[in-house]
Amino acid sequence: MDFIKNNLANALTLANLFAGCVGAIHLILGDYQTTAICLILSSVFDFFDGFVARALKSNSNLGLQLDSLADMVSFGVIPGLTMYKALEPFGAELLGMHYPFEIKYLGLIVTVFSCLRLAIFNLDEEQRYYFKGLNTPTNTVLLFGLYYAFKETGNFSFLFDHELLLILLTLLTSWLLISPIRMMAMKFKSKQLKDNYPKIVLLVGGIVILAIFQVVGIPMLVIYYMLVSLIFQGQLK
Repeated sequence: MDFIKNNLANALTLANLFAGCVGAIHLILGDYQTTAICLILSSVFDFFDGFVARALKSNSNLGLQLDSLADMVSFGVIPGLTMYKALEPFGAELLGMHYPFEIKYLGLIVTVFSCLRLAIFNLDEEQRYYFKGLNTPTNTVLLFGLYYAFKETGNFSFLFDHELLLILLTLLTSWLLISPIRMMAMKFKSKQLKDNYPKIVLLVGGIVILAIFQVVGIPMLVIYYMLVSLIFQGQLK
């Protein structure tokens, strides 16, 4: 019984990793729906591994390391591969110039900065009720959400038809991962309403966005999340 109690959270973390690996494979193959399902599963496992660890008081250094390693695949490799796939049609061309390498590899800059962000997060003890910079799961939702909406509905074609905009998006989100900007964490510091205004605004607005725009609203929700975080900077501490 103690074995299950001590390792249940780690098992959920490894399930996150497994789902992320499957999602990455299907993304390379062009099966975006399966990748979307895998990302949903990874997100669920990522949430509940921490919840279970706290509930069972089975937190450990091993669990901390496993969590980051699993997130590196699910929320580090997959967004990088998303930009890789988005840039793939442009070959070695950028702004009318031919380069000695295919520009799709620039999309993996997101993966590099995701790794850096996870390492910084592990060493920073301040980020309990807020994040410094955009966390890797949210960044993944933004990038894959944009690409998935484009593939499924044709929306955001203005972005995916222009390689320069995609590279700028890659660089911007890479910077956001390690930026000093405070972003909201969905942890409640107290039960007082005034301490939770940002979360209420995010929740209500998020429901409205998803209800109106559906699949297209997924990346829009992340942009809304960032705007709410910027507006309530003073309360994120």
